Amino acid sequence: MAHEGLWKQLEKLDPRQTAAKAGCRYLNDPERLQLPMLDTEYIVSLAANDILVLRDNTPSRPAGFIEQLCILAYLLGAKDIPLANKLVKAESLPGGQFFFRGPHSLPTDKLEKAFGETPERLFTACKRFNAENCEFGDTSVRLYALPRIPFTLVIWRGDQDFPARASILFDQTASMQLPLDALWATVNLTVKAVLSRAGEIG
Repeated sequence: MAHEGLWKQLEKLDPRQTAAKAGCRYLNDPERLQLPMLDTEYIVSLAANDILVLRDNTPSRPAGFIEQLCILAYLLGAKDIPLANKLVKAESLPGGQFFFRGPHSLPTDKLEKAFGETPERLFTACKRFNAENCEFGDTSVRLYALPRIPFTLVIWRGDQDFPARASILFDQTASMQLPLDALWATVNLTVKAVLSRAGEIG
């Protein structure tokens, strides 16, 4: 079973309290949690130890390995605390200076390649994720990857003098809700989803 250790930790928690801390729905008979991640709803079955994607109110495919990791880590660590409403770079999170480098660098280069020449396409690509416009760079949006995990994506347009630049900013509470490895995985899932949507709309 994938993520067996995480499931064992989750089994020890009160599911109602877990739902309240994570900002998701608790359902019973059988006990399960319904959790949004980006534009998709997931059913976390506490009896069967599986996570299914919810389509048209019907469980469909199993969640992927990384999706499961992000969801389980979030359910284990989420806290019912308000956002700090203070944006920080990944390196400013506790431990982030050493973690977010090398193989754990944020995928800003993918955002630069996709939106550097046409930053306005970022907001169009993020509409399906209920993104909000922000006032940073040439285009910026804030979207929720998980109920207590917002990301702010910022694009600066490239020109003949300066290359395109992208930034991914976090609420200061991000590392209190997710460990850094799961936070990095969630960022990558988010960027992948945004780029996929950008490809769909052309």
